[in-house]
Amino acid sequence: MNHTQLIAESERFAKEQLAGDSTGHDWFHTERVRNTAALIAEMEQGDVFICTVAATLHDVADEKLNPSKEAGLDKVHNWLKQHLADEAQIKHIMLIIETMSFSGGGGEPMSTLEGRIVQDADRLDALGAIGIARTMVFSGAKGRPVYDPEIAPRDESLQKEYRDYSKGTAVNHFYEKLLKLKDLMNTPYGRKLAEERHDFMLGFLEQFYKEWNQGSH
Repeated sequence: MNHTQLIAESERFAKEQLAGDSTGHDWFHTERVRNTAALIAEMEQGDVFICTVAATLHDVADEKLNPSKEAGLDKVHNWLKQHLADEAQIKHIMLIIETMSFSGGGGEPMSTLEGRIVQDADRLDALGAIGIARTMVFSGAKGRPVYDPEIAPRDESLQKEYRDYSKGTAVNHFYEKLLKLKDLMNTPYGRKLAEERHDFMLGFLEQFYKEWNQGSH
């Protein structure tokens, strides 16, 4: 199976696995991450094939969509073994997927350029206009309010915050995670894209508070 065929097969597999997701980790998220990863790979001279496949499969293994993190990783690994002959490429793709979740920014740093590229592409989809929309959808799915001026953003462990969806608000999530992502970008081109999206979110928050407080004394 050549690279083009394998990419098409990985797309089919991911679409099938992610169908019906309503938390912002759907196929369209994966497609955007894949396209951005390929773009950054071209700009940073990374391996476009590795970046494309890892980005396409990254959420298939997500613990939110599987009985456990291990079960999700096994599912992706078994699929790769059936479709890709190159053991080194399988190992590289799996390393990226295993390491790339946000995990409060406390996970292991990516050890390869391709891993850094895919992680940047995933983080970029949490920023900007798309990032705002996904935060609102995800918060609605988890029963979090949009905003409550009585609830301050939390400074506690991001790992804990990131997994404890029941607390907080959508707007607080900007401060607890999203606005920290710009400084976590790995690649120069990823950072450039992040800065524009970061600034857009700051403008959104400014307008949000202005409207929220309109007419109050």
